[in-house]
Amino acid sequence: MTQLPHSAGHARVRPRNASSDTLLESLKRLHPQSIDLSLGRIERLLAALGNPQDRLPPVVHVAGTNGKGSSQAFLRAIAEAMGKGVHVYTSPHLVNFHERIVLAGPHGGRPIAEEALVDCLARAEAANDGELITLFEITTAAAFLAFSEVPADLLLLETGLGGRLDATNVVKKPLLTVITPVSIDHVSFLGETLAEIAGEKAGILKPGVPCVVGRQELAAFDVIERRAEELEVPLHVAGRDFDMFEQHGRLIFQTPERLLDLPLPRLAGRHQIDNAGTAIAEASIVFGDALTDRALEYSLTHAEWPARLERLAIGGLHAYVVEGTEIWLDGGHNAAGGQVIAHALAELDERVPRPVHLIWGMMETKDAHAFIAPFKGLVERVYTVPITEEPNAFSAQALAEIAKAEDFDVVAAESVPAALLQSRMAASEPSRVLICGSLYLAGHVLKLHG
Repeated sequence: MTQLPHSAGHARVRPRNASSDTLLESLKRLHPQSIDLSLGRIERLLAALGNPQDRLPPVVHVAGTNGKGSSQAFLRAIAEAMGKGVHVYTSPHLVNFHERIVLAGPHGGRPIAEEALVDCLARAEAANDGELITLFEITTAAAFLAFSEVPADLLLLETGLGGRLDATNVVKKPLLTVITPVSIDHVSFLGETLAEIAGEKAGILKPGVPCVVGRQELAAFDVIERRAEELEVPLHVAGRDFDMFEQHGRLIFQTPERLLDLPLPRLAGRHQIDNAGTAIAEASIVFGDALTDRALEYSLTHAEWPARLERLAIGGLHAYVVEGTEIWLDGGHNAAGGQVIAHALAELDERVPRPVHLIWGMMETKDAHAFIAPFKGLVERVYTVPITEEPNAFSAQALAEIAKAEDFDVVAAESVPAALLQSRMAASEPSRVLICGSLYLAGHVLKLHG
C-alpha cells in the first residue's frame, strides 16, 4: 500500500487507537444532512489546510450521470500502460471507504492505506475545528491532502453529485474536463429537467480548458455547448469530433484525422464501447502524439471496474444456486442505467439463451418504475430485496408492489441469499441471475460473496 510522507508545516494529528471507520462515523455528525451542495464550507476548510487543491498533479475532472467510473477506468489503464502514475478519486465505494482514494505507486495505483487515511481524516477534522461540513466535503478535503503529498503524473477526479456546487469543483485550472452522458437523476438536488441537470454538470467547465463530451441528448448538449461558448472552452464531442462503434467484433475509433482498429472492451455491454471511446478521446488530448496503440489495446483488454455488468467468479454466493448458474452484478440505479443494463442482458441472451432472474434492491431517492421498466420481456421473475444497513432503501415489499404495477412476476425476499435460494427452487436448469439497482446493494453483495 502507498504511504503518505509527512509534509512540512502540518502537525501530525492522530487520535490514539483511532480507525478510519471511527473517524468517518464522527465526521458524519458534523452536518445534519448527507447532501448540502455548496462550495463555501470546503473552500474554508481547504484554506485552513494550506490549499492542497492547488498542489495536485494535472487533473482530469469528470462529471456526468452515467459512465464516469467506467470511462476513467479505461483512461487509468491507458495511462498506467504508458508508465504514468495515476491518482483516482471516485464515490461511492463498494466495500471499503479506502477504494475512493487510489494513490499512484511503482506497481500501479492502490487504495490508500489505513494509516495514511486515518492521518488525512484526522488532520482535516482538526483543521475544520467542529464547523458545519458534510461528510463528502471533509473527506474530499482529506483526499486532496493525500493526492497533494504523493507524486503522480495525473489525477482522475470524479464529481460526487452534479458539478457546479460539487466539493471537487475547487480545482481552478484542470488539464481537461469531461462530461459523460447526462440523464435524469438526483432531481431533488440538480433539477427536474435534462437541461437543468446538464447546467449543473456543465458547472465544471473552466475558461479555455478543453472538454470531452460523451454522447448526449440534444437538450443536454445545447446547455453544455452554450456554457462552453461563454467560457471559450474547446469542445471535443462524441458523434461530431470523434466516434466509436463495433464492427466485425472490433472497436473502431475515428476522428477526421485518425482511424483506430482495436479489440472490444473486456467490460461487458455495448455501452462500454462509448465509455472506452470517450476515454480514448481524453487520452488523445492528455498524451497527444505520445499515445500508443499498444497502450490503448492494453486498456481495452485489462481495465477493471467492479459491479458494472460484472460476472462474479465462483465464490460464496454460488452455494445458493444450481451449479452452472451465472451470477451477474451491476450497480446501475437510474432510468438510463436500467436501459443499458437491459440492453446488455438482451445481448447476452441472444448469444447464450438462459432463463433470467432479477434480484433487485434500490434507494428510495431513485425512480424505481423507470429503472425496472426496460426489463419487461427479458426476465422470468423479479426478486426484491432490502439493502442492509441503508435506512433510505426501499423495503422488499415496496419494491415488489412497484414491480407488480409494471406487470412483472415478483417475489419479495428478506435477503440476497434468500432470493438466490428461491430462484434456485424455481429454476429447473442453470440460469442467469442479475443482481442490480444500487451501488450500495452491489457493495453488500461483494461482501457476501467474499
